[in-house]
Formats: sequence, structure tokens, C-alpha cells
Amino acid sequence: MHILQPYCINRWPDVPKRKRRNSQCSVKSMSGYIPSYLEKDEPCVVCGDKATGYHYRCITCEGCKGFFRRTIQKNLHPSYSCKYDGCCFIDKITRNQCQLCRFKKCISVGMAIDLVLDDNKRVAKRRLIEENRERRKREEMVRTMQTRPQPDSAEWELIRMVTEAHQNTNASWKQKRKFLPDDIGHGQMVPSSGGDRVDLEVFSEFTKIMTPAITRVVDFAKKLPMFSELPCEDQIILLKGCCMEIMSLRAAVRYDPESDTLTLSGEMAVKREHLKNGGLGVVSDAIFDLGKSLAQFNLDDTEVALMQAVLLMSSDRSGLTSVEKIEQWQEAYLLAFEHYINYRKHNIPHFWPKLLMKVTDLRMIGACHASRFLHMKVECPNELFPPLFLEVFEDQEV
Repeated sequence: MHILQPYCINRWPDVPKRKRRNSQCSVKSMSGYIPSYLEKDEPCVVCGDKATGYHYRCITCEGCKGFFRRTIQKNLHPSYSCKYDGCCFIDKITRNQCQLCRFKKCISVGMAIDLVLDDNKRVAKRRLIEENRERRKREEMVRTMQTRPQPDSAEWELIRMVTEAHQNTNASWKQKRKFLPDDIGHGQMVPSSGGDRVDLEVFSEFTKIMTPAITRVVDFAKKLPMFSELPCEDQIILLKGCCMEIMSLRAAVRYDPESDTLTLSGEMAVKREHLKNGGLGVVSDAIFDLGKSLAQFNLDDTEVALMQAVLLMSSDRSGLTSVEKIEQWQEAYLLAFEHYINYRKHNIPHFWPKLLMKVTDLRMIGACHASRFLHMKVECPNELFPPLFLEVFEDQEV
């Protein structure tokens, strides 16, 4: 029997054994995790309640652990007093009736004052625990990345061809970019279906920029051996479906946060309002938002190229005849893409699924532009539309 002063035990007065209203609740909450080194129902050395582990160098319950910690941290023990000359018997019923005797019992059984941390040490310990947790996460991520498959020789060859196709058909990003002149944007305005207005002068400038951009997307597709094996009708459907998506991607990866501009055709920097007033309307917001979100991914040319190939080989375009073949090729690009992402070892958690979501965003941009183009055909004079512009964007599925 653990008592501080055995000769005083008979002086303990008759005190009714009252149960706290939340005693059952507290027992339930403490009966969860018990360390494996404890024997079943091992008692607290202070009060005899069910112990939950080693606390401050002694096997104690949660209640006595908390009492001892609060007493030391708040320096409460000098104010403790006992009505019975420090001779109280401490068990789980009486432990809350005399703080002084309970604290003396904690000391007598060996609970260590020096192990109780003050506020500064506690903050430092929490910081250390958090740093260790983050370190383990990073180490686990590295181990996971090391075990993920990387491209095999066939996939590396596919990746090489796609990357070269992109680099040979994408206008280089010039250091000295041209900004759309400030005096452009004050020309004749025509009303738009979305409630905004289209500046015909800006629209004309954009169609001039987009015509060579469309040609480069077509050239990119033709450089992929898989694409050239498809029937001509399927090639046209795939190109009409992906052209705006790929052009939007190429512009989005050249978003400049300092000037809040997108660079079109490698050299023309345009602001959101120019793009919006030039006929794209709300589509311009989606492209700018995509540019901002893609900035954190730090994509290289190969990743942009593979994303373009995935957009090109979309087997769900309406009217295709070689659906199975296109689906197989898209899967081949996706697998090579995923393995290349593993090879690159990005530090962003869940990088691959997050990047795939950007493919979905680009598909939405393409669909929104197709709808927008239908209205533009009605609102703008036909002579403003270059032939290639009409050939690609007319009769798209909306």
C-alpha cells in the first residue's frame, strides 16, 4: 500500500466517497491506447487508478500525470495546503480532495520535476516533433519516388519524339517581348452574347497571331508517327478538337506574374482585358487562371509536349472511326507521361493527379471557346476571320 506517512492513516476523517459526474466518461477516454510495456490493469503508483504509461519517470494514470504537470508548470505547490496535517490517504476516490498530499505522493514515488517542460521548452519540443514528422514525410516521399517505375527504352524513344515535335513547332520565347500597344482597344465595339463587348481592332490583331499558332499545332501533330497512321477524317477531327486546348496550354505556360500577361506566339505579351475584349470573353479568365496555377508546377518542355500529345489523342471526340487505336495511343502517352513525372521527382505532393486535372481544365477551355466562337460568327464581320481560323473552329462539337 502506497502511503506517505503510515502512522497518520487512522487520522483520515470519514469522507463520503463521491463519484464525479464525468468519472465514467473519463474512464472511457483513458481506456483507449495502453502501451505494450504495461501489464494488463497495471495501477498508477500515485492513486491506484489504471495506468496509461510512464509519465515523468513513473507509471501513472492520465489524471496524476496532468495534475503533476500543471502543478510544476504553474508553480502551484507553494499554495497547496492540507486540513489534516499532510496525512491524507491518496487513492482514485480521494485524490482530488487534497492537492498537497497528492503532490507529496507524486514526489515520494519518484515523479521527476526536471522532466516537466516550461512553455519555451514545450514549444521547442513541439517544433522538433513537427520537424521530425515533416522529415519522415520527405524521406517517405523519396522512398516512394524511388520505387515508382520510370520510362523504359521504348518510352524514352516516344518521349524524345514528342519533345522534339513540340520544340520544333513552338515559337521560342523571346527575351524582348512586344506588348500589345495601349492605343489598341479603343476601336469599334460590337455587343457579345455574354453581356460584354468585342473590340474589332483587338480581335483582328488576335486572329493574325492565332493563324501561325494554329499552323504550328498542325505541324506538331504531323510529326507524331502515330497521328500520321490515322485516316485523314480522324486527323481532322482530332485537330479541330485539340487546337484551342494546345494553343491555350502553350500560352498558359508562358504566364508572367510580374506583368500579369500571357505571351502569344513567343513574343506578343497580352493582358487579360485585351484577351477578353478581343473576343474570348470569359475564356480569357480561364486561360489566365490556368497560367497562374501551372506556374507552381515548373513544367519542362517534355511535360508540356506530353500533355499536348494526350490532348491530341482524345478518343472521345465525336465522329472518330479509329476509337480503339486512338485510345491505345493515348494510354501509351499517359503511361510514358506518368513514368517521366516519376523520373523528374517533383516535390509537389500528388503531382501526377494534380497535373491530370489541368488536362481536364484545358478540355473545358476548348469547349467554352467552341461555344464562344459560334456567337462570334454572328457578331463579327466574316472578313475578319482568316480562312484557316474558320476551317479549324467552324462546326466544332459544343
